[in-house]
Amino acid sequence: MPSYGYRPELSEGALKCPIFQTSTFVFESAEAGKAFFELAYGLREPGPGESIGLIYSRLNNPDLEVLEDRLALWDEAESCAVFVSGMAAISTTAIALLQPGELVLFSEPLYGGTDYFLSKVLAKLGIRTVGFPAGCSGDEMEAVLEASGRADALRLIFVETPANPTNALVDIEACVALARRRSSTGRPVLVAVDNTFLGPLWQHPLKHGADLVLYSATKYIGGHSDVIAGACMGSLALMQEIRAMRTFLGTCCDPWTGWLLMRSLETLKLRMTSQMKNARYVADFLADHPKVERVYYLGRLAEGDPGHAVYKKQCLAPGGMLSFDLVGGEAEAFRLLNALQLVKLAVSLGGTESLAEHPASMTHSDIPRESRLRMGIGDAMVRLSVGVEHPEDINADLAQALERV
Repeated sequence: MPSYGYRPELSEGALKCPIFQTSTFVFESAEAGKAFFELAYGLREPGPGESIGLIYSRLNNPDLEVLEDRLALWDEAESCAVFVSGMAAISTTAIALLQPGELVLFSEPLYGGTDYFLSKVLAKLGIRTVGFPAGCSGDEMEAVLEASGRADALRLIFVETPANPTNALVDIEACVALARRRSSTGRPVLVAVDNTFLGPLWQHPLKHGADLVLYSATKYIGGHSDVIAGACMGSLALMQEIRAMRTFLGTCCDPWTGWLLMRSLETLKLRMTSQMKNARYVADFLADHPKVERVYYLGRLAEGDPGHAVYKKQCLAPGGMLSFDLVGGEAEAFRLLNALQLVKLAVSLGGTESLAEHPASMTHSDIPRESRLRMGIGDAMVRLSVGVEHPEDINADLAQALERV
């Protein structure tokens, strides 16, 4: 894996892939340049063994091509494209695949930025959206779709599972079944899954029938809180459309970020395994604390709990994300957050350091209060991204902060 997709003999024998910090590439001949552009703009089909050559770093770059090949391995995808951010991956994908008048059915809650893009930005393009609660059955999803009055316009089912920040699970196979029932010849309904919370280690949506899997690569893939990036993976045919849109929107990742992500991929399994194991200890500590009303953590789902069957079917481990409700409200949540010392008060997730934030007033603040409460995002909720510190140190910090509540 650390060397996949890279040939040292093409880079002076360098063991690691160099940073190709260049905006443009020299063609061997005018004929070669013409052939590259014909493929890049879809003016003709590639010949046997022919691929798009290097043209310009807004289209392609050696660092990004190697990174995309390596990322595709984790989800066993045919093709991958990387972007300047997770939101760039989502927005470029949506604009590439959707037309005015079409409908997006999406799970709730989503990351606040995604919710805003789907609900507000797509509306400006004439694309309608309707949400369904994460955790509902396939029949309930279909009932929401029918109630919208626009079932015939359905083009995309977009889900984030586990949900941010409640960890509620969406049944990917149920979404796929609904999409197939609603597809027609020449007009398939697609399923796209934001897999950021569990990352490419603990859940593989493509194996459950999803058409596309998306990531904020800023999070677990990057893993060090020092890059912003996104990724989308799926079939070669779909990714060709998305790549073309990426070219014209200019949302491609840069070479330096691509190189940093290659570095991060080498420790992805080590980091995510450590974070997952730590989260188990932290969740157990919080669940036993008298000032904590409820813990939202996949590792504590018991037989009969909502989502337990889905978890067993589509998740390989509970990951490193959890949320919890304090006894009280915003004031108690703020007292805890302000008292933390080892755990840092910051948004984002998936980094080596533990981070805590207040979803209602931070990452999900643009969602109307009534909608937030309906989704289960209350004023007393704190979201915690568990890092690689010793779990006893994390729990000790939470214990002293809880004393202030």
